[in-house]
Amino acid sequence: MTQVISAGDVDAEALIEELKEWVRIETPSGNAAAVNFLADRVEASAAKAGLSVERLPGTLGFGDILAVRSPRQAGSNEKSVLVLAHLDTVHAIGAIDNQLPLRQDGDRLYGPGIYDMKSGALMALEALKIAVAKGSRMPVDLVFVPDEEVGSFSSRAFMEECARSAGYTLVVEPARDGGKIVIARKGVAMYDIFVRGRASHAGTRPQDGRSAVRAAARLVLDLEALNDTERGITVTVGTISGGTGRNTVPAECRMQVDVRVPNDATATEVTEKIAAMQPVDPDITFEINGQMNRPPFAQSDAGRRLFDSAAKVATDLGIALEGVTTGGGSDGNFTAALGVPTLDGLGADGAGAHTFDEHILLSSVAPRTALLANLMMSLEPEA
Repeated sequence: MTQVISAGDVDAEALIEELKEWVRIETPSGNAAAVNFLADRVEASAAKAGLSVERLPGTLGFGDILAVRSPRQAGSNEKSVLVLAHLDTVHAIGAIDNQLPLRQDGDRLYGPGIYDMKSGALMALEALKIAVAKGSRMPVDLVFVPDEEVGSFSSRAFMEECARSAGYTLVVEPARDGGKIVIARKGVAMYDIFVRGRASHAGTRPQDGRSAVRAAARLVLDLEALNDTERGITVTVGTISGGTGRNTVPAECRMQVDVRVPNDATATEVTEKIAAMQPVDPDITFEINGQMNRPPFAQSDAGRRLFDSAAKVATDLGIALEGVTTGGGSDGNFTAALGVPTLDGLGADGAGAHTFDEHILLSSVAPRTALLANLMMSLEPEA
């Protein structure tokens, strides 16, 4: 691949001004109307640039899905470059007026969702416009989803459908630790566990009760005993609640559990162990609901070749590209699991994702937009 688009080809000033407008439209995952309001803006911008837009109505209470596509011949079955972005964020409506106002401090631009990942999403759209104008070798499908932050339950099937006809996937999640991109991610499992016991008066009939909280406490220890730092397995009981009052033996207890695993073998091992957990007391029952939400994303040989090619293009742009493995999941997990060479973390550099310190580095926007445009324009199907 040859770098033909420079950072100077990106109108950084206009891009940043548009980004500010995107950030002002707060888009928490559960607010479909808010997400769709931003989707309206994205759709209009793409259409104005002559790109085709497919809009799928939202399901499961989430916003719509947008697929923005470069021009191609009718009936073409050529492999595409699939680019994944999400418009939803974790911050609640009102954060921009209170805890995280839109503001600039030197090279830093702060705002809700600006790093994760409105900057990357906008950069991908601008890169696609540039690549189409210059003449990309492969068709490009840029998909914006409304629910990545809460598991992509409404959008996963569509992304996987697109991935089956893709030669590569580029994910514009934010860069890590000074500009590193993500070459592998752990798989993620989510569990909701309901422990049922039997209530009784704690003073007059304690012997009749079966404490769900006590059984849950034992279960927490069993679950967290599955942690294995050396093997990259993490199991975290993130929330727990139960009981109705201090003088009642608690009949119910609920917990939410997060599991991260590095590969398919450990995923099978850990999920089977969790599914097999049973209470010691026969009068207690466990209801364990959950499964792998995002499969492990391991770097394949083709993924390694994709990274090497991207690193060469990045070098021409003055970017020393470095790949890292992370415990966090993304929609790239889905495409990598289908065997599509995938690069992730191609968005803006910055820090503070999901916090009130969320920001991007303005100096990273133009070079990394140029990197995306060069990849879209220059990637060719593997022989």
